[in-house]
Formats: sequence, structure tokens, C-alpha cells
Amino acid sequence: MTKAQSGHCIWITGASSGIGKAVAHAYAAAGHIVAASARSRDALDTLAEEAAHLPGKIVPVPLDVTDKNAAEAAVERIETTIAPIATAILNAGIYLPVDAAAEFDPAPYLRSMDVNYNGTVHCLLPAIRQMLTRQSGHVVIVSSVTGYGGLPTSAAYGPTKAALINLAQSIKFDLDPHGIKTSIVCPGFVDTPATETNAFPMPFLVPTDIAAQRIVDGIAAGKFEITFPRRFTFALKFLNMLPYRLYFPIVRRMTGWG
Repeated sequence: MTKAQSGHCIWITGASSGIGKAVAHAYAAAGHIVAASARSRDALDTLAEEAAHLPGKIVPVPLDVTDKNAAEAAVERIETTIAPIATAILNAGIYLPVDAAAEFDPAPYLRSMDVNYNGTVHCLLPAIRQMLTRQSGHVVIVSSVTGYGGLPTSAAYGPTKAALINLAQSIKFDLDPHGIKTSIVCPGFVDTPATETNAFPMPFLVPTDIAAQRIVDGIAAGKFEITFPRRFTFALKFLNMLPYRLYFPIVRRMTGWG
């Protein structure tokens, strides 16, 4: 029996571009059924067409993750008309760079939280509810190394990613006893449309296909934290262990900021 016939699917939000799109293709290439969500129906239809020759398949499930009721309806639709969700990869997010010393509009801060954090919660809870009925499943939350500590231009984005890391750590305690796995993905810089606007150096920039494979492999291995490239992400972790009197000048020097 092929994976596409095994009776379960992979649900991916933010699947129309960047990391989400690459991960959807990777799973379809491995023979899985992928329920792909994003706001654009046209982009999802294109994604499904591009995967038509693969062993698995991609099924479009349009969704605006900021709509709580729509997220619940999407999970219900997937469970009843596509397949039970074995793995939910909650990847939908936006990056809105800000300069807090020059811009005083709260909109990017609030919008970032609405999409990146609230949108994840809107999808997370109905997915968990379904997984609890089976006492199995895997929840994967896509955060960022920006969540490890503050970085230039990330005053709107970084706090949402830090919140997602804490969320994943917290729900793991609750879900482990029910046979539901939890993973947090913290990529470094990945070559996506979101990073094209960065005005600072991006060391160890990772192509999307490589990033997708790292994520797929980490999920298969059951890792809690999936982070890459390690030389860069572990360096950031180390930096955040330093006293602030060292952290701030080092990060300024690394980024060329200020």
C-alpha cells in the first residue's frame, strides 16, 4: 500500500510559497496526500498541478488563518473529505520589517501577531482536537531563529516567533501523554520571498529545497527542535547566553546595524 493510500494526510499551512510550498512538494514526492492551505486558491491550484506527476497528491484547502471559524471548518473538511490529519505543519506567517526608531504605526506589530501567533493557534487547536480522538498525531510549528533573541528590524516579527517557541514547549507537556508528538522548526535564513527585503547580511542562506528536506527529515526522526543550518543557529543560541553588555555590540557588528 502506498503512502497516498494509507488513509492519512499531511496538512500544511502557508503552502503557496517559500518553505511551505517546498515541504508540500517533498511530501507529495514521497507519496503522501498533502492538504495544502493558503489564502490564494489560484496559487494552491498551481501547486496541485505542479505535483500532478508525483506519487502522492496535493489537495488545495484555501484558508485565511486569521479567521478562527474558517480554520475550524478547514480541519473538519480535511478530516471528512480528504483524510485524517497525521501531521499538521503550521507554517503560515508574514515578515514585516520595522524600524522602531523611525516608524510609529502599531499595524505591523498587531498584524504580525494576528497571522503568526493567533493564526497558528486557530489551526492548532482544532487539529489537536482531532488527534486526541485517535491518541496519535504530530504537531509541527514553524518558528524562526529570530525567536531566540532580538535582532534588527524584527521588533514586529521576532516576538511572534518567540511566542511560538514557548507555545510548542508548553503544549509538549500536555500532548506527550496522549501519543501526540510536538516539533518546533527554527530555520536560519532561507531563500524565500520573505527574506528578499532584508537589508543586512544573511549568512549561510539555505535554498528552500534543502530547508524542506531538513524539516521532513527532522519530523520523520521525531525531533522536538528542528533547526538549521546548525553552525549559524547554534551561534545565535550561544549569543543569547551572553550578558547583554556583550550581546548587543556583537549583534550590531554582525548585522552592520547602528
